[in-house]
Amino acid sequence: MPDLPEPTLSSAGKRRVQNRDRLEAAIVQEAVRIFAECGYEGASVAVIAENAGLSKQNLMYYFPTKQALYERVLDDVLDDWLERMAGLNDPHQAPSDLLRAYIGAKLRFSREQPWASRVYAMEVIGGAQFYGAQIKERVVPLLRRDIDTFERWINEGRIAPVNATQLMFAIWAMTQSYADFATQMALVLGRPVLTKQDFDDAETLITRMVLAAVSLQTSALANVIPAKAGTHAP
Repeated sequence: MPDLPEPTLSSAGKRRVQNRDRLEAAIVQEAVRIFAECGYEGASVAVIAENAGLSKQNLMYYFPTKQALYERVLDDVLDDWLERMAGLNDPHQAPSDLLRAYIGAKLRFSREQPWASRVYAMEVIGGAQFYGAQIKERVVPLLRRDIDTFERWINEGRIAPVNATQLMFAIWAMTQSYADFATQMALVLGRPVLTKQDFDDAETLITRMVLAAVSLQTSALANVIPAKAGTHAP
């Protein structure tokens, strides 16, 4: 029996799909901020709907429960985060280049998606009650793969012996804090928000620290742009 052609959507059907995608994106965009500010328990579906220009009933047509919306938010956050973190295992690049790119990607995520970083952090701080299974399924294997990469570099003599797990925890803590604790940092610096220069300075310092930790403090460090004068806290 010959294969039947797959059905195609009509123009009206395509418009409906596009409208649905657009509305879902608007809902998720508002939900990220509300969940980050209020946590899961404190977030109001009615407020999210109002901010997205919908009634609560209309929102719940797309996301029948608050938990469904919350999990969709975290799915999108994790998709974006993991996509940016995928390059540490490129066998064709030097460890110093890969680490520099990894740190830069983590800081860009903190600068470009601060609400996303915070909502994920709040879920973890709260014990990952709603999203623990997904973290185990998606984040843990990625971390183990990156740790294996460090172990391979150590065995090949490309970096100094290091506790790779603790180093990854340190990189995550240093980079993610520029989103999760940005308000505290801005208060210390005496300005309303962190600037791009603050993130550039952080990237320079964190990269130097990490490369030094794995004894890549010679030619690798020479490629890191020194911090500019006058960019420190007052």
